[in-house]
Amino acid sequence: MDTTNYEKFQTGNPVVRRLFDNFFDRISTEIAAVDPARVLDAGCGEGETIERLRDLLPKPVQGIDLNPESVEFASARLPEDRFEVGDLTDLRFGDSSFDLVLCLEVLEHIPDPEPALREMARVSSSDLLISVPHEPWFRLGSLARGNYLSDWGNHPEHVNHWNPKTLRRFLEPTVNVVEITTSLPWVIARCRVPEVEARSGD
Repeated sequence: MDTTNYEKFQTGNPVVRRLFDNFFDRISTEIAAVDPARVLDAGCGEGETIERLRDLLPKPVQGIDLNPESVEFASARLPEDRFEVGDLTDLRFGDSSFDLVLCLEVLEHIPDPEPALREMARVSSSDLLISVPHEPWFRLGSLARGNYLSDWGNHPEHVNHWNPKTLRRFLEPTVNVVEITTSLPWVIARCRVPEVEARSGD
């Protein structure tokens, strides 16, 4: 199986490990503010997010990923949770099935991410938590480590590039952006589906 995504979290580089720790600390703070009872990890990969944030997440978490090998790995790693192969642009779940939809380090890989965002908003009854690489800092970090030099540090699978301003611009036609924060080299957005915002303003 291709374990590249899993292996990146096992890095021995102390700087990169600290960046990952800071990132998940920031994600933990955002999840604690929501305190969800039903969670979808959209683009769950090998289950790293669920594993790291286990104490904050309900059981079971529903995970979905396009890669069958990643789903198989996550299922073996976290047998108390539920994982399945699926496409973020065509989720099988009903409207408002989850209190929180996580989508961490995924949208930069999708050529047309808008349908995926609409689907995640549809299946959420309340909140979405989204992260993407913070450009140009992500690419500069890759260059500093000697990665992807021929493409100026751009990961070959990253087809979208955002910073806090452009991410907000992408999100706002579909969801209400509650907060955008950074945990370099990532941007993190906590969003709410418009119906929830409308009810809270009544």
